[in-house]
Amino acid sequence: MKLLVTGAAGFIGANFIYDCLANEPDWNIVIVDKLTYAGNMESLQPILDKVKFVRADICDRPAMEALFAAEDFTAVAHFAAESHVDRSIDGPEVFLRTNALGTQVLLDCARKYGSIRFHQVSTDEVYGDLPLDRPDLFFTEDTPLHCSSPYSASKASADLLCFAYYRTYGLPVTVSRCSNNYGPYQFPEKLIPLMISRALADRPLPVYGTGSNVRDWIHVRDHNRAVRLILKDGKPGEVYNIGGHNERDNLTVVKTILRTLGKPESLITYVADRKGHDRRYAIDPAKMNRELGWLPSLSFDAGIAETIAWYVENKDWWGRILDGTYLQSNAIYM
Repeated sequence: MKLLVTGAAGFIGANFIYDCLANEPDWNIVIVDKLTYAGNMESLQPILDKVKFVRADICDRPAMEALFAAEDFTAVAHFAAESHVDRSIDGPEVFLRTNALGTQVLLDCARKYGSIRFHQVSTDEVYGDLPLDRPDLFFTEDTPLHCSSPYSASKASADLLCFAYYRTYGLPVTVSRCSNNYGPYQFPEKLIPLMISRALADRPLPVYGTGSNVRDWIHVRDHNRAVRLILKDGKPGEVYNIGGHNERDNLTVVKTILRTLGKPESLITYVADRKGHDRRYAIDPAKMNRELGWLPSLSFDAGIAETIAWYVENKDWWGRILDGTYLQSNAIYM
């Protein structure tokens, strides 16, 4: 397989590259990334000699046309996205540009250069949320889309474009919708690395509202294993939900981090809730299991312990993000 991976300098994409190199040695991988604030070439430094890296914006149609014309891709794994909900509330336009229009550019290129297999990495947030008092309810692939934020609306737009290109042009597309990821190399604006970094510095840990919002957590390694399976054996035109059956409310996650690090709960500070804050996410991954034989391998307790240990051992990595010096590494690839 000659595989284009977009957004691979970000959290999930970088972990996907490591996963592919370890498990798919015959895959020839090309990475494209704009290197926005959330892209970090230091995450990929150990394996850059094993892949080809191109710095470009997926919204730049001439650049993408040139890339597809030069490389004989057989598949695209599309991770590139603006993904931070709070930022989407403050500035929706960049989310629509990257997540919707950028996806359209890639779909056009995939269609033009050989009806290339196209996998869209989406999010469970396109389904909206579930009530806290109905633990029996789960998102399935048939759950209607019901977006709460500009971020989720932009991802839903991209998903619908993918299926429009499947229906109209016959482009072989699949879409996966995953629950909340955690693991190594996650940008420290997201909940788990933010809380770890602040706890290690004995700084206040800001928790939205009462911390009762529930998320279904999945280790990034399990997510990426599912994406590889979909790329190889997924049926075009289908959605695949990827979930961990590891539901925890935000406050429980924060207290777990504090307990593991031996820090006091007095560091928790409750702040005004996020606008339109979804109450509960929970995914039913039965289709992934039934059709592709996938189940998550890591429990949350095992995965969070491993993740906390990684951040403790890699303070230099996230410390350079917090002080901004990681951008110097990115600048080399201008």
